[in-house]
This record gives sequence, C-alpha cells and structure tokens, in this order.
Amino acid sequence: MAEKAFIFDMDGVIYDSEPIHAKAKKQVLAECGISISDERLATFVGRSSRDFYGTMVEENPQCQLSWQELAQRKHALYKRLLAEDDSVQVMPGIKELLEHIRAVGYPIGLGSSSIMEMIELVLNRFDLKDYFSVLVSGNDLPKSKPDPLIFLTVAQRLAVSPEICTVVEDATAGVTAAKAAGMYCIGYENPNSGPQNLSKADIIVNSHYDIIKLVK
Repeated sequence: MAEKAFIFDMDGVIYDSEPIHAKAKKQVLAECGISISDERLATFVGRSSRDFYGTMVEENPQCQLSWQELAQRKHALYKRLLAEDDSVQVMPGIKELLEHIRAVGYPIGLGSSSIMEMIELVLNRFDLKDYFSVLVSGNDLPKSKPDPLIFLTVAQRLAVSPEICTVVEDATAGVTAAKAAGMYCIGYENPNSGPQNLSKADIIVNSHYDIIKLVK
C-alpha cells in the first residue's frame, strides 16, 4: 500500500473554471426568469448540479423546467464557452505539482462534482488525464460534496485507506467533505472561486508551488 495518496478537486483547482461556470449558470437561470447574486452563487461552488438546480427549481416555482433540464442547458452552454474561450487555462503550477507527485510515486485520484463527460473533456483538453489513476464524479453518486462519499469512493478505488489521503480543495463544500472523510486537506485559495471558508483545512495555500514544497 502507498504511503500517501493525493486526491484533487477539478474546478478551481486544476483549472480556473468558476468565472465560466458563473456566466453559464446565470444565463440559463435568467432564461427561466431566475436571478441569483454572485454571493449566493458562491455558496454552491463545489456542489453538484443536482444540489444547485434542485434548489433553484424548489425556490422558484415559476420555472417550468426540471433541474435536469436546467443542468443540461447549462452543460451545453458551458461546453461552448469552454471551447470558444482561449483564456481558460490550467492553474499555475498544477502540471508541475502533478508531475512531482507522480515522480515521488504516490497515486493520484480526482473527485469532482462535475459530470464525468466534463471531467474527461477538461483533462483531455489540458493533457492531464494520464496523471490520474481514478476519476470519480459526484454526479454519479447518491450524495456529493459536502458529503464525504466522493472522496471515500476515490480512496476505495485507489485501494488506499482514507487516513493516508491528502485532498486539494478550493471550496467550503469540498473541505468539509475531505475532513468528514478523515483525510488531510490542503485548502487552495482561488480568488475566482468566491468567498469560500477554508478554515477547516489543515493548511491553506495560494499557490500550487507551495504544495510542491510539502510533498516529500
């Protein structure tokens, strides 16, 4: 069994996705007559489409679409925005960090609230998929972040115990899930992820290069 294993969130940790997510979510909700503030939107960072759109539909009975239909519309719009916006890049230092962890010999998994199609789209676009031995989408599970199931599932598929796992997260929901799973958590401060409470993380950094120094 490995001495350590690393589990990464994707959005806001692997690449700077939140500005595009926010734009797509707002546009889709506006088409349904729903307005949402940036502050409220930030509370759903790291959570699944089911959580977000389910809440929106429940709170706005004037919307005639189901949460699944809203999620499908947002997904299609997001894919288009991702393909058209060349400014979308991986976070500085993430490739170096993944390369360093792999060189040291620790297994790497990914636990994201995004749907699997989007996970694979992003990792393939940035040529990162080969770094990850396991990919888990919270959308495929009965519960996603802040529930710990997603990270426990990654650990199980990596064949490692939760207590040797280190999770890298940028969102309140993800940090909560990692600690509930009994894992060490590195809180990554991404200003574009909105006001996230990372205080439960074991350590907070604002650069992936800081994490490289921690991996021995």
